[in-house]
Amino acid sequence: MLAKRIGLALLSLTLLATAGCGFKLQRSYSIPVELQQLHLSSTDQYSELTRLVKDRLRINRVTMVSAAEDTPTLRLVSDSLERATLSLYPTGNVAEYELIYLVTFTVALPKEEPVEYSTEVRRDYQDDPRTALAKSREMEILTREMRVQAADSIIQILASIGNE
Repeated sequence: MLAKRIGLALLSLTLLATAGCGFKLQRSYSIPVELQQLHLSSTDQYSELTRLVKDRLRINRVTMVSAAEDTPTLRLVSDSLERATLSLYPTGNVAEYELIYLVTFTVALPKEEPVEYSTEVRRDYQDDPRTALAKSREMEILTREMRVQAADSIIQILASIGNE
């Protein structure tokens, strides 16, 4: 009985300590009140990036609404994946790439001009022509992870807009 009470007291103390120090769960941001209702616009409404951003907005309790004059708009302008050569094999084949995922988006608050932002995610990728199938699968996984990180970065930028 005493051990149960001590355990409960320690658990309560731990919860209070983490709540009091400003601890937040990952991907949990304080979106400003003026962005709690938002119109999301994208050149491709069915892209993976658009879906990820919608999910992140939903997680952060942002209501998606139709476009209106008094509604802020988040517009995903473009996203691109580029490869830059980092190193070569002695035979001249590429041994290592740097993948660069760049997303450009704008945020337009009511009665204000849109402000353009961009976020960039970089990853190193080692290429081996002998394992082409495995490497193509690895590239797909890396690209997906880069999109997730870019979507998280977009939400972080939205959270910082009210603090400017």
